[in-house]
Amino acid sequence: MPFEFERQKIKDVILVKPKVFGDNRGFFMESYKKSDFVKNGIDVDFVQDNHSKSSAHVLRGLHYQEAPFGQAKLVRCSRGRIYDVAVDIRKGSETFGEYVKVELSEDNKQMLYIPDGFAHGFVVLSDEAELLYKTSSEYAPQADRGLRWNDKDINIDWEIDFEPILSEKDMVQPLLKEVFK
Repeated sequence: MPFEFERQKIKDVILVKPKVFGDNRGFFMESYKKSDFVKNGIDVDFVQDNHSKSSAHVLRGLHYQEAPFGQAKLVRCSRGRIYDVAVDIRKGSETFGEYVKVELSEDNKQMLYIPDGFAHGFVVLSDEAELLYKTSSEYAPQADRGLRWNDKDINIDWEIDFEPILSEKDMVQPLLKEVFK
């Protein structure tokens, strides 16, 4: 099997480790194979691929789309290094408000599967980072939502010693308790 699937502390979030074949010419890996993903509990039809580039110290998030436009995501960092974060915002979930954080990089080539019902964000740890990610629903601006990156109720340990660069939108996102009363 070309992948290892490692369930995280929130079991629905899965770290995917591809098998990488490398030699002096470079490397080859499969980044997605539906049959293997389905066998390991990721039975999602991805409908959109996104590619983003960010500079050092940029923090994007925490973003999600409101139902019925929710998005599951499969995130990979193809250049640079990031901390990728998924926050459980599923009402009634026993892990509501908790998060998973993993390092994704061009070196480890790992991917994070984030199911629908999670807010997503990342911070760039390298000079630049490029992310490639699949989504299970197309972007729907009318359903675009977010949470504050430094919400004390979520208490994400971003492990950064710099002031992150944020978009104007991300600076004023609401708190978890304001959205989910």
